[in-house]
Amino acid sequence: MNTENILKELHFKAIRSSGAGGQHVNKVSSKIELTFDLANSQSLSKREKELLKSKLASKLTNDNLLIIFCDETRSQHRNKDIAIKRFLELIKTNLIRPKKRKKTKPSKAAIKKRLENKQRTSVKKALRKRPKLE
Repeated sequence: MNTENILKELHFKAIRSSGAGGQHVNKVSSKIELTFDLANSQSLSKREKELLKSKLASKLTNDNLLIIFCDETRSQHRNKDIAIKRFLELIKTNLIRPKKRKKTKPSKAAIKKRLENKQRTSVKKALRKRPKLE
């Protein structure tokens, strides 16, 4: 994954932010909408795209667009930086492949210990029963 190429594929849109801020909110478009087209990305390999598509399925639109909003600060530039950092972190964490699980067997000592414990429990419960009067 080449970070510089991915950053060239990002599209930004400035929107008016909602919430507190008074007249400033009504005048300035400080909220940032970052859009990334996963399906048409040239900087990701086919395997990386499939991996991201499966891991980010809940965050993608029907057209395989990843959209991130940021309106944390009153500055459009800072919001853009925050959105880019979030995007890169999201991509990096979801491109990590989990290690394959190695099958393991319990040791003979562990098996013996478990069976002995089961036997002890069985005897304990058998002693709780009423004795047969014959």
